[in-house]
Amino acid sequence: MKAEYLPGNAITLLEMGGAYFPALLAAIDAAQQEFHLETYIFEADATGHAVAGALCRAAQRGVAVRVMVDGFGAPDFATAYRPLLEAAGVQVLIYRPEIARFRLRRYRLRRLHRKLAVADGRIAFVGGINIIDDLGFEHPETPRYDYAVRIEGPLLTPIHASACRLWGLVAWASFRRRLRQPPAAQAVAETCGTMHAAFLVRDNLRHRRDIEEAYLKAIKGAREEIILANAYFLPGLRFRRALLEAAGRGVRIIVLLQGRVEYALQHYATQSLYGTLLAGGIRIFEYQRSFLHAKVAVVDGTWATVGSSNIDPFSLLLAREANVAVSDPCFAAELRSSLKAEMQAGAHELRHEDWQRTSWLHRLASRMAYSLVRLMVGIAGYGGRL
Repeated sequence: MKAEYLPGNAITLLEMGGAYFPALLAAIDAAQQEFHLETYIFEADATGHAVAGALCRAAQRGVAVRVMVDGFGAPDFATAYRPLLEAAGVQVLIYRPEIARFRLRRYRLRRLHRKLAVADGRIAFVGGINIIDDLGFEHPETPRYDYAVRIEGPLLTPIHASACRLWGLVAWASFRRRLRQPPAAQAVAETCGTMHAAFLVRDNLRHRRDIEEAYLKAIKGAREEIILANAYFLPGLRFRRALLEAAGRGVRIIVLLQGRVEYALQHYATQSLYGTLLAGGIRIFEYQRSFLHAKVAVVDGTWATVGSSNIDPFSLLLAREANVAVSDPCFAAELRSSLKAEMQAGAHELRHEDWQRTSWLHRLASRMAYSLVRLMVGIAGYGGRL
């Protein structure tokens, strides 16, 4: 489906949890009618406690608070937070609860990966930041590198509608129909700024490829520069071809990827593409300062996207995702400047000759990881897309 860009929005870039969590907590504390929160991870740590406390306070003062977490990404939520939240009056849903955690089933990879919040239909947050401490235990000195955006304006209409629609769908599927009452708030779509923006989702019905198509359109129209930052980067054939074709017509392409091994399978599967990308003129930077969790891009200094969707088969083919695409030179320049500064401070470039000197054992591990990812995606019915 074609992305619909709406004018008149005020969109603020939030870099890492240091900017995101204070803004999110302020929105919860200021909510008067309704607050929606969707997250993949809701960790039982200091950040989780702070957010849960704010949600409880909102519910106790009469706000209709609805929280949805993923059953795989937040496995301890049901015991750590659900009783506390429900006792305060918060409505809670768990998307696809994990019953047999170690059984690989066809639909098990279809997860709720969106990170989205809406306050009173007036303010929304979309991005890649989960409810989890920004400073990981392995690298406490450096925050996890990620982005979100705070949104006001006409874009609230599709964001609010999407949150309400998914809540109703999951409540119905969970046989919790008592949670399906009409929303207390209506989206406020008043002009608040000058930015044109589109809300992009990926689901398994009408919006299966909206995020991927938005990326492909921007890449195919690029004339000068593409910067992609992605935690898990394993694009399919169409995406790889679009990048290589753009590089072939002289577009400068920089891909910022995870340098530290967080999940070995995704890490080594991504590296199986390095040779092809580097040979095609695409520059690869690996982020070493902390864990990279960003899912953002800037094209030609005019188009940008921030969201939850990785460029890999799990996000683009299986999970529920949400991105915001912004067509605005000022916003794109801000995100580009942030990316360039972080690359200079915490990443190093991997050159083609460096990759050619990699050991055969390392390359074999990469090929095996890629084959295993293909097998997993094939079980889900999408093997041909890789």
